[in-house]
Amino acid sequence: MAGDREAPYGWVMVGLGALMTCVAAGAMFSLAVFLGAIATNTGWSRAEISGAMTLTLLAMGIAGFGWGALSDRFGARPVVLSGAVILGAGLLLSSRATSPWAFQLSYGLLVGIATGSFFAPMMSVVTSWFERRRSLAVSLVSVGVGVAPMTLSPFAAWLLGVVDWRTAQAILAALVWATLVPAALFVRSAPATPSTAAGAGAATQGPDMDLSQALRSREFMILAATFFFCCGAHSGPIFHTVSYAMGCGLPAIAAVTIYSMEGVGGLVGRVVFGLAGDRFGAKRVLVVGLLIQAIGAGAYVFASRLPEFYGVATVFGFAYGGVMPLYAVIAREYFGQRILGAVFGAAAMISSLGMSVGPWIGGWIFDNYRSYSALYIGSAVIGLAAAAIALMFPPVRKPAFA
Repeated sequence: MAGDREAPYGWVMVGLGALMTCVAAGAMFSLAVFLGAIATNTGWSRAEISGAMTLTLLAMGIAGFGWGALSDRFGARPVVLSGAVILGAGLLLSSRATSPWAFQLSYGLLVGIATGSFFAPMMSVVTSWFERRRSLAVSLVSVGVGVAPMTLSPFAAWLLGVVDWRTAQAILAALVWATLVPAALFVRSAPATPSTAAGAGAATQGPDMDLSQALRSREFMILAATFFFCCGAHSGPIFHTVSYAMGCGLPAIAAVTIYSMEGVGGLVGRVVFGLAGDRFGAKRVLVVGLLIQAIGAGAYVFASRLPEFYGVATVFGFAYGGVMPLYAVIAREYFGQRILGAVFGAAAMISSLGMSVGPWIGGWIFDNYRSYSALYIGSAVIGLAAAAIALMFPPVRKPAFA
């Protein structure tokens, strides 16, 4: 029975995944909180500092493919354990950087490579524990990304009030090691069931397709393109909204709470979209979410006061937070469990190219025009393109023997 696979430890895995994505995403995106302090302290331009985030996102995507393939072969535990060690090291080394290029290499490469070890492997391993409530389970794993702005970001802002940015980043490195290394030791894959072992679960395992065939398929191309444009639409607003709000006259601590409101919206969105995905299908729900995301990104242009920022941030976070876990569910539907880590990692690698563009372009726009308006308008257009591409998903092909 499908429900037999939903053993109690599956929910432990969901909790571990949520913890890992929270700490990893919070540590990575702490750069958005530290941006102003780093620029003031070092004299580096915002484009130079934002360039580190661009490298981080690129490295995260490229490494995510490799980490996903390794998790398919060796299991998720050694992968996330390695990532935890490297993530702390990257944060610590970048806190000691004395030049923009040194900061970009240490933060951009090490933090990015390490962060890529959590998302695809944990999404993949959690899907192995669930059948009936897969969309909800995967969405709850990514709840950590939504919780990060409500926990790690305010903590990072508080640290800046008592210590300099270098010490604050070193403290985050210690926090990463103290939480993620022990958590990784409890990660394990779901045990095989008689149905899957005997082949009765063929529909669960997906079509008989190897990785090379999967990566050349129409389904993968649409999945990757949608993911690319989706991330291209929200990465710039996520990274630069704190700075934008401060430019509108809001104090730093208030501006950070806008990021937290995005997290609140994302937290709710992940649960709502997860439940909706199980009920109505992940593909339909994805299209609706992408449309809402595009509207939310463009609406930032009209925000200038704190209540307005809160309203837009909640809707925007609800949408982008809700849609992100659905890509893993859709990949599972098309390609099955056996190669899911590598396939989802490959899609995430392509999406990271879109994700990496926003921070750098946003910094360049501000440095040259002293305004973020073009960033938000462009993000809305890109978001509409993502929704249009998602409409092209074909029906799921069932195995002939299913």
